[in-house]
Amino acid sequence: MDKTDALFNPSLEAALKKLDPEDGEQIVEYFKTHALLTREKALLQASVRDQKKLLVENGKLKKDIEQLRVQLQDKQRRRTAKALFSTPPPNISPAPTTPVNQPPAGATAAIPTNPPPTASSSHDQRERHSRRRRGERKARPTPDSLSLGVEPRVDVSRLDLRVGRIISVRRHPLAETLSVQEVDVGENANRVVVSKMGAETDLEELQGALAVLLCNVKACKVRGVVSMARLLCCSTSDDVSEMLVPPTGSAPGDRVTFNNFPGDPDRELQSKQRIWELLQPDLQVDCRGVANYKGCRFEVKGKGLCRAPSLTNCIIR
Repeated sequence: MDKTDALFNPSLEAALKKLDPEDGEQIVEYFKTHALLTREKALLQASVRDQKKLLVENGKLKKDIEQLRVQLQDKQRRRTAKALFSTPPPNISPAPTTPVNQPPAGATAAIPTNPPPTASSSHDQRERHSRRRRGERKARPTPDSLSLGVEPRVDVSRLDLRVGRIISVRRHPLAETLSVQEVDVGENANRVVVSKMGAETDLEELQGALAVLLCNVKACKVRGVVSMARLLCCSTSDDVSEMLVPPTGSAPGDRVTFNNFPGDPDRELQSKQRIWELLQPDLQVDCRGVANYKGCRFEVKGKGLCRAPSLTNCIIR
């Protein structure tokens, strides 16, 4: 039996044909088609819901995996540093206590010109020789780690956050959800930035606006376009986001600082250290719309605080 026949009662079909012999068959075909389309639509909606649920679960799993990977790398660095600074000195064997044979009477003892090598020096020579054959060199700890004996700091002072002015903006040629901005950050040449804005964002309104950018990220290709900075936005979801706005009177190149976290930023953030991924969860907008890191506010010295235009209690990405 056909699928449409199963969806339509035969007795009802016969009744319609009896009431209207001329158009009854067309009416029956219309109802069968409509019933089949309704059923297919219901199946499609169910599959879309399942797909969205799987995407959400996959996103959570990816986030958990990244957190575990960062924790593992952190433990490995701590274990390496601990092993480096807790290496015991080489054992020095005591001098032999066996008596030296005395020369016969009337004879003078010969004085050796080169003293015999000790056990420790011969061990060091063998170790250096084996390293030379393997092409290895002894690892040298950095001056900072020797002076302090601690790991490098991981806080917001390592981020080079600056004020920039968007000169031009356009849609990404290969992705509708991405946009490409040309931004002046106070350097000799403008920087190209690829960012993901919300679906409700009007790109024409962004032209000429001031924004906050992370300028010491490593340049990377995003769908064929090289992005040389990161545009900071605050968002409550993928569809609702706003650019972080610097204070009035800011100029391109002004640095965003934090009172409780002084220090100079890295020249370039190393991707292996994942500094941005470690700091990003603590970058938030409070209930007053002020951007902060662990309660310390984003500030442009002498000009004011960085804020979200309308959102509150949301994350910065």
